[in-house]
Amino acid sequence: MLESYLIAVAVMCGLTILLAIVLLIADATIANCGEVRISINDERKLTVRGGQSLLATLKEEKIFIPSACGGRGSCGLCKLRVLEGGGDPLATETPWLSEDEIADRVRLSCQVRVKNDLKIVVPEQLFTVTQYETEVVSLRDLTHDIKEVRLKMVDPARIEFIPGQFIQFEVPPYDLTDEPVYRAYSIASDAGNRGEIDLEIRYVPNGICTTYVHRHLKEGDRVTINGPYGDFYLRDTDREILFIAGGSGMAPIRSILFSMVSRSISRKATYFFGARTKRDLFLLDEMAGFEKRLSDFRFVPALSEPASEDNWKGETGLVTEVLDRHVSDASEKEAYLCGSPLMIDACVEVLKGKGLPEERIYYDKFA
Repeated sequence: MLESYLIAVAVMCGLTILLAIVLLIADATIANCGEVRISINDERKLTVRGGQSLLATLKEEKIFIPSACGGRGSCGLCKLRVLEGGGDPLATETPWLSEDEIADRVRLSCQVRVKNDLKIVVPEQLFTVTQYETEVVSLRDLTHDIKEVRLKMVDPARIEFIPGQFIQFEVPPYDLTDEPVYRAYSIASDAGNRGEIDLEIRYVPNGICTTYVHRHLKEGDRVTINGPYGDFYLRDTDREILFIAGGSGMAPIRSILFSMVSRSISRKATYFFGARTKRDLFLLDEMAGFEKRLSDFRFVPALSEPASEDNWKGETGLVTEVLDRHVSDASEKEAYLCGSPLMIDACVEVLKGKGLPEERIYYDKFA
Protein backbone atom coordinates (compact mmCIF):
# COMPACT_ATOMS: atom_id res chain seq x y z
CA MET A 1 0.00 0.00 0.00
CA LEU A 2 2.75 2.45 0.98
CA GLU A 3 4.69 1.62 -2.17
CA SER A 4 1.63 2.31 -4.37
CA TYR A 5 1.05 5.60 -2.58
CA LEU A 6 4.67 6.70 -3.12
CA ILE A 7 4.47 5.78 -6.80
CA ALA A 8 1.25 7.82 -7.18
CA VAL A 9 2.85 10.84 -5.48
CA ALA A 10 5.92 10.53 -7.73
CA VAL A 11 3.73 10.38 -10.84
CA MET A 12 1.76 13.47 -9.76
CA CYS A 13 4.96 15.39 -9.04
CA GLY A 14 6.32 14.38 -12.42
CA LEU A 15 3.17 15.53 -14.22
CA THR A 16 3.23 18.83 -12.33
CA ILE A 17 6.84 19.48 -13.31
CA LEU A 18 6.09 18.52 -16.92
CA LEU A 19 3.13 20.91 -17.03
CA ALA A 20 5.26 23.74 -15.62
CA ILE A 21 7.88 23.11 -18.29
CA VAL A 22 5.21 23.12 -21.03
CA LEU A 23 3.82 26.43 -19.75
CA LEU A 24 7.30 27.97 -19.71
CA ILE A 25 7.94 26.84 -23.26
CA ALA A 26 4.53 28.13 -24.36
CA ASP A 27 5.21 31.49 -22.75
CA ALA A 28 8.58 31.71 -24.46
CA THR A 29 7.31 30.66 -27.89
CA ILE A 30 3.58 31.01 -28.41
CA ALA A 31 3.26 34.22 -26.38
CA ASN A 32 6.37 35.68 -28.01
CA CYS A 33 5.21 36.91 -31.41
CA GLY A 34 8.57 38.35 -32.39
CA GLU A 35 8.96 41.97 -33.43
CA VAL A 36 5.78 43.87 -34.21
CA ARG A 37 5.49 47.36 -35.66
CA ILE A 38 2.96 49.86 -34.30
CA SER A 39 2.05 53.04 -36.18
CA ILE A 40 0.61 55.75 -33.91
CA ASN A 41 -1.41 58.62 -35.40
CA ASP A 42 0.43 58.14 -38.74
CA GLU A 43 3.39 59.95 -37.13
CA ARG A 44 5.17 57.80 -34.57
CA LYS A 45 6.51 54.32 -35.36
CA LEU A 46 7.37 51.71 -32.72
CA THR A 47 9.04 48.33 -33.02
CA VAL A 48 8.10 46.22 -30.00
CA ARG A 49 8.17 42.65 -28.73
CA GLY A 50 4.84 41.02 -29.48
CA GLY A 51 2.73 38.92 -27.14
CA GLN A 52 1.50 41.38 -24.53
CA SER A 53 -1.66 43.45 -24.49
CA LEU A 54 -1.60 46.75 -26.34
CA LEU A 55 -2.14 48.53 -23.01
CA ALA A 56 0.95 46.92 -21.42
CA THR A 57 3.04 47.35 -24.57
CA LEU A 58 2.34 51.08 -24.78
CA LYS A 59 3.08 51.47 -21.07
CA GLU A 60 6.56 50.01 -21.64
CA GLU A 61 7.03 52.71 -24.29
CA LYS A 62 6.02 55.40 -21.75
CA ILE A 63 2.66 55.95 -23.42
CA PHE A 64 0.15 55.70 -20.59
CA ILE A 65 -3.48 54.85 -21.35
CA PRO A 66 -5.99 55.31 -18.50
CA SER A 67 -7.22 52.10 -16.87
CA ALA A 68 -9.02 51.97 -13.54
CA CYS A 69 -8.95 48.16 -13.34
CA GLY A 70 -5.30 47.59 -14.22
CA GLY A 71 -6.01 45.92 -17.55
CA ARG A 72 -8.61 43.33 -16.51
CA GLY A 73 -11.26 44.54 -18.95
CA SER A 74 -13.65 45.57 -16.18
CA CYS A 75 -13.63 49.38 -16.35
CA GLY A 76 -13.86 50.26 -20.04
CA LEU A 77 -11.50 53.24 -19.78
CA CYS A 78 -8.59 52.13 -21.97
CA LYS A 79 -10.27 52.82 -25.30
CA LEU A 80 -8.21 53.43 -28.44
CA ARG A 81 -8.97 53.30 -32.14
CA VAL A 82 -7.25 50.30 -33.73
CA LEU A 83 -7.45 50.92 -37.46
CA GLU A 84 -5.49 47.90 -38.67
CA GLY A 85 -4.19 44.61 -37.27
CA GLY A 86 -6.37 44.25 -34.19
CA GLY A 87 -9.13 42.02 -35.49
CA ASP A 88 -12.72 42.20 -34.28
CA PRO A 89 -13.77 43.22 -30.75
CA LEU A 90 -13.85 40.35 -28.25
CA ALA A 91 -16.88 39.39 -26.20
CA THR A 92 -15.09 40.89 -23.17
CA GLU A 93 -15.09 44.29 -24.89
CA THR A 94 -18.54 44.65 -26.44
CA PRO A 95 -20.35 45.50 -23.15
CA TRP A 96 -18.15 48.62 -22.97
CA LEU A 97 -18.48 49.69 -26.60
CA SER A 98 -21.38 51.45 -28.30
CA GLU A 99 -22.42 50.58 -31.85
CA ASP A 100 -20.86 53.84 -33.06
CA GLU A 101 -17.57 53.03 -31.31
CA ILE A 102 -17.45 49.56 -32.82
CA ALA A 103 -18.09 51.05 -36.26
CA ASP A 104 -15.28 53.54 -35.57
CA ARG A 105 -12.91 50.64 -34.70
CA VAL A 106 -12.63 51.54 -31.02
CA ARG A 107 -11.18 48.76 -28.86
CA LEU A 108 -10.23 48.22 -25.23
CA SER A 109 -6.44 48.33 -25.42
CA CYS A 110 -6.12 45.83 -22.55
CA GLN A 111 -7.96 43.23 -24.66
CA VAL A 112 -5.99 43.71 -27.88
CA ARG A 113 -3.08 41.27 -28.07
CA VAL A 114 -0.06 42.62 -29.94
CA LYS A 115 0.50 39.82 -32.45
CA ASN A 116 0.43 41.62 -35.81
CA ASP A 117 1.54 45.00 -37.07
CA LEU A 118 -0.92 47.60 -35.80
CA LYS A 119 -2.13 51.01 -36.84
CA ILE A 120 -3.69 52.89 -33.93
CA VAL A 121 -4.89 56.33 -32.88
CA VAL A 122 -3.94 57.69 -29.44
CA PRO A 123 -5.60 60.93 -28.17
CA GLU A 124 -3.01 63.70 -28.24
CA GLN A 125 -3.58 64.68 -24.59
CA LEU A 126 -2.28 61.29 -23.43
CA PHE A 127 1.19 62.11 -24.72
CA THR A 128 1.48 64.66 -21.89
CA VAL A 129 0.89 62.01 -19.21
CA THR A 130 4.03 61.62 -17.12
CA GLN A 131 5.49 58.95 -14.86
CA TYR A 132 6.49 60.17 -11.40
CA GLU A 133 8.61 58.74 -8.63
CA THR A 134 7.14 59.68 -5.26
CA GLU A 135 7.73 59.11 -1.56
CA VAL A 136 5.09 58.29 1.05
CA VAL A 137 5.26 61.14 3.58
CA SER A 138 2.20 60.25 5.66
CA LEU A 139 -0.49 57.61 6.11
CA ARG A 140 -3.69 58.46 7.95
CA ASP A 141 -6.76 56.36 8.77
CA LEU A 142 -9.81 58.37 7.76
CA THR A 143 -12.25 55.59 8.66
CA HIS A 144 -12.00 51.92 9.58
CA ASP A 145 -11.48 51.07 5.89
CA ILE A 146 -10.33 54.27 4.14
CA LYS A 147 -6.72 55.39 4.35
CA GLU A 148 -5.28 58.72 3.21
CA VAL A 149 -1.93 58.36 1.44
CA ARG A 150 0.12 61.53 1.00
CA LEU A 151 2.79 61.32 -1.70
CA LYS A 152 5.65 63.75 -2.14
CA MET A 153 6.67 64.25 -5.76
CA VAL A 154 10.34 63.31 -6.17
CA ASP A 155 11.07 63.02 -9.90
CA PRO A 156 9.70 65.18 -11.41
CA ALA A 157 9.28 67.33 -8.30
CA ARG A 158 5.97 68.93 -9.33
CA ILE A 159 2.71 67.72 -10.82
CA GLU A 160 0.14 69.76 -12.72
CA PHE A 161 -3.44 68.49 -12.55
CA ILE A 162 -7.00 69.71 -12.84
CA PRO A 163 -9.06 69.15 -9.67
CA GLY A 164 -11.15 66.04 -10.29
CA GLN A 165 -8.52 64.12 -12.27
CA PHE A 166 -6.90 60.82 -11.25
CA ILE A 167 -3.53 59.07 -11.33
CA GLN A 168 -2.49 55.44 -11.65
CA PHE A 169 -0.69 53.90 -8.66
CA GLU A 170 1.77 51.12 -9.42
CA VAL A 171 1.95 48.20 -6.99
CA PRO A 172 5.23 46.24 -6.99
CA PRO A 173 5.29 42.43 -6.89
CA TYR A 174 4.36 41.05 -3.45
CA ASP A 175 2.26 38.23 -1.96
CA LEU A 176 -0.80 38.86 -4.16
CA THR A 177 0.90 39.58 -7.48
CA ASP A 178 3.93 38.26 -9.34
CA GLU A 179 4.24 41.37 -11.50
CA PRO A 180 3.69 45.10 -11.12
CA VAL A 181 0.04 46.15 -11.46
CA TYR A 182 -1.57 49.55 -11.33
CA ARG A 183 -4.89 50.97 -10.18
CA ALA A 184 -6.57 54.33 -10.65
CA TYR A 185 -7.19 56.74 -7.75
CA SER A 186 -8.58 60.26 -7.80
CA ILE A 187 -6.43 63.04 -6.42
CA ALA A 188 -7.98 64.40 -3.23
CA SER A 189 -5.75 67.39 -2.56
CA ASP A 190 -5.40 71.06 -3.42
CA ALA A 191 -4.05 71.57 -6.95
CA GLY A 192 -2.21 74.61 -5.62
CA ASN A 193 0.24 72.32 -3.80
CA ARG A 194 2.11 70.87 -6.76
CA GLY A 195 4.73 69.13 -4.65
CA GLU A 196 2.37 66.62 -2.99
CA ILE A 197 -0.86 64.78 -3.66
CA ASP A 198 -3.35 63.02 -1.39
CA LEU A 199 -5.16 59.80 -2.26
CA GLU A 200 -8.11 58.25 -0.38
CA ILE A 201 -7.91 54.46 -0.76
CA ARG A 202 -10.66 52.20 0.50
CA TYR A 203 -9.76 48.66 1.53
CA VAL A 204 -11.25 45.88 -0.60
CA PRO A 205 -10.66 42.35 0.77
CA ASN A 206 -8.03 40.62 -1.37
CA GLY A 207 -7.74 43.68 -3.60
CA ILE A 208 -4.18 43.75 -4.93
CA CYS A 209 -3.62 47.49 -4.52
CA THR A 210 -5.80 48.14 -1.50
CA THR A 211 -4.27 45.24 0.44
CA TYR A 212 -0.80 46.51 -0.41
CA VAL A 213 -1.65 50.04 0.74
CA HIS A 214 -3.48 49.04 3.93
CA ARG A 215 -1.23 46.16 5.02
CA HIS A 216 2.23 46.79 3.57
CA LEU A 217 2.82 50.43 2.59
CA LYS A 218 4.95 52.46 5.03
CA GLU A 219 6.06 56.06 5.38
CA GLY A 220 9.28 56.55 3.46
CA ASP A 221 8.41 53.96 0.79
CA ARG A 222 8.84 54.94 -2.85
CA VAL A 223 5.80 54.70 -5.14
CA THR A 224 5.63 55.05 -8.92
CA ILE A 225 2.56 56.79 -10.33
CA ASN A 226 1.57 58.13 -13.73
CA GLY A 227 -0.98 60.70 -14.82
CA PRO A 228 -2.95 62.83 -14.58
CA TYR A 229 -5.99 61.52 -16.45
CA GLY A 230 -9.68 62.22 -16.77
CA ASP A 231 -12.27 64.77 -17.77
CA PHE A 232 -14.12 64.95 -14.43
CA TYR A 233 -13.69 68.60 -13.46
CA LEU A 234 -15.80 71.64 -12.55
CA ARG A 235 -17.24 73.32 -15.63
CA ASP A 236 -16.90 77.09 -15.91
CA THR A 237 -20.54 78.16 -15.64
CA ASP A 238 -22.76 80.07 -13.21
CA ARG A 239 -25.17 77.20 -12.60
CA GLU A 240 -26.04 75.86 -9.18
CA ILE A 241 -23.98 72.74 -8.37
CA LEU A 242 -25.06 69.40 -6.95
CA PHE A 243 -22.19 67.25 -5.66
CA ILE A 244 -23.03 63.61 -4.84
CA ALA A 245 -20.56 61.02 -3.51
CA GLY A 246 -20.11 58.07 -1.21
CA GLY A 247 -17.05 56.57 0.52
CA SER A 248 -13.75 57.31 -1.20
CA GLY A 249 -15.75 59.10 -3.89
CA MET A 250 -15.08 62.05 -1.59
CA ALA A 251 -11.60 62.43 -3.15
CA PRO A 252 -12.15 64.35 -6.43
CA ILE A 253 -14.91 66.52 -4.97
CA ARG A 254 -12.65 67.48 -2.07
CA SER A 255 -10.04 68.60 -4.63
CA ILE A 256 -12.69 70.62 -6.48
CA LEU A 257 -13.78 72.30 -3.22
CA PHE A 258 -10.17 73.35 -2.50
CA SER A 259 -10.12 74.88 -5.97
CA MET A 260 -13.39 76.74 -5.41
CA VAL A 261 -11.91 78.31 -2.27
CA SER A 262 -8.63 79.32 -3.91
CA ARG A 263 -10.41 80.73 -6.98
CA SER A 264 -13.11 82.48 -4.87
CA ILE A 265 -15.92 80.70 -6.72
CA SER A 266 -19.18 81.68 -5.01
CA ARG A 267 -21.65 79.50 -6.91
CA LYS A 268 -24.42 77.89 -4.88
CA ALA A 269 -23.47 74.27 -4.20
CA THR A 270 -24.89 71.39 -2.15
CA TYR A 271 -22.85 68.28 -1.42
CA PHE A 272 -24.84 65.10 -0.65
CA PHE A 273 -22.56 62.47 0.89
CA GLY A 274 -23.86 58.97 1.50
CA ALA A 275 -22.51 56.61 4.17
CA ARG A 276 -23.78 53.52 5.93
CA THR A 277 -23.15 54.34 9.62
CA LYS A 278 -21.50 57.15 11.54
CA ARG A 279 -18.13 55.39 11.53
CA ASP A 280 -18.14 55.65 7.71
CA LEU A 281 -18.20 59.46 7.82
CA PHE A 282 -14.93 61.38 7.67
CA LEU A 283 -13.46 64.87 7.19
CA LEU A 284 -16.55 66.40 8.79
CA ASP A 285 -14.53 69.25 10.34
CA GLU A 286 -12.99 69.98 6.95
CA MET A 287 -16.43 70.06 5.30
CA ALA A 288 -17.59 72.49 8.01
CA GLY A 289 -14.56 74.61 7.13
CA PHE A 290 -15.61 74.66 3.47
CA GLU A 291 -19.08 75.79 4.56
CA LYS A 292 -17.47 78.77 6.32
CA ARG A 293 -15.12 79.68 3.46
CA LEU A 294 -17.64 79.21 0.65
CA SER A 295 -20.58 81.52 1.25
CA ASP A 296 -23.23 79.42 -0.51
CA PHE A 297 -21.98 75.88 0.08
CA ARG A 298 -23.78 73.26 2.19
CA PHE A 299 -22.64 69.75 3.15
CA VAL A 300 -25.43 67.19 3.67
CA PRO A 301 -24.23 63.82 5.05
CA ALA A 302 -26.74 60.97 5.13
CA LEU A 303 -26.65 57.56 6.80
CA SER A 304 -28.46 54.64 5.17
CA GLU A 305 -28.22 52.32 8.20
CA PRO A 306 -27.45 54.40 11.32
CA ALA A 307 -26.65 52.29 14.39
CA SER A 308 -28.54 52.95 17.62
CA GLU A 309 -25.32 54.05 19.31
CA ASP A 310 -24.73 56.63 16.57
CA ASN A 311 -27.44 58.92 18.04
CA TRP A 312 -27.71 60.31 14.52
CA LYS A 313 -29.89 63.42 14.11
CA GLY A 314 -29.10 64.12 10.48
CA GLU A 315 -30.47 62.83 7.17
CA THR A 316 -31.22 59.10 6.87
CA GLY A 317 -31.80 56.84 3.90
CA LEU A 318 -29.98 56.12 0.67
CA VAL A 319 -28.35 59.15 -0.89
CA THR A 320 -30.84 58.88 -3.76
CA GLU A 321 -33.71 59.20 -1.27
CA VAL A 322 -32.12 62.24 0.38
CA LEU A 323 -31.49 63.81 -3.02
CA ASP A 324 -35.13 63.22 -3.95
CA ARG A 325 -36.31 64.95 -0.76
CA HIS A 326 -34.07 67.98 -1.12
CA VAL A 327 -34.23 68.71 -4.84
CA SER A 328 -37.53 69.48 -6.52
CA ASP A 329 -36.39 71.04 -9.81
CA ALA A 330 -32.90 70.43 -11.20
CA SER A 331 -33.51 71.72 -14.72
CA GLU A 332 -31.15 74.70 -14.32
CA LYS A 333 -28.48 72.93 -12.27
CA GLU A 334 -25.45 70.76 -13.04
CA ALA A 335 -24.31 67.70 -11.10
CA TYR A 336 -21.00 66.02 -10.27
CA LEU A 337 -21.18 62.42 -9.04
CA CYS A 338 -18.47 60.11 -7.77
CA GLY A 339 -18.76 56.62 -6.33
CA SER A 340 -19.84 53.12 -7.23
CA PRO A 341 -21.52 52.46 -10.60
CA LEU A 342 -24.76 51.37 -8.89
CA MET A 343 -24.95 54.56 -6.82
CA ILE A 344 -24.18 56.77 -9.80
CA ASP A 345 -26.69 55.06 -12.10
CA ALA A 346 -29.42 55.42 -9.47
CA CYS A 347 -28.61 59.10 -8.88
CA VAL A 348 -28.60 59.82 -12.61
CA GLU A 349 -32.14 58.47 -12.87
CA VAL A 350 -33.31 60.64 -9.96
CA LEU A 351 -31.68 63.75 -11.46
CA LYS A 352 -33.17 63.12 -14.90
CA GLY A 353 -36.55 62.73 -13.22
CA LYS A 354 -36.01 66.18 -11.67
CA GLY A 355 -35.48 67.70 -15.11
CA LEU A 356 -31.67 67.78 -15.23
CA PRO A 357 -30.44 67.15 -18.81
CA GLU A 358 -28.08 64.18 -18.94
CA GLU A 359 -25.40 66.23 -20.71
CA ARG A 360 -25.05 68.32 -17.52
CA ILE A 361 -24.53 65.26 -15.30
CA TYR A 362 -20.79 64.58 -14.93
CA TYR A 363 -19.57 61.50 -13.11
CA ASP A 364 -16.58 59.41 -12.19
CA LYS A 365 -17.47 55.76 -11.62
CA PHE A 366 -15.16 53.89 -9.27
CA ALA A 367 -14.71 50.40 -10.75
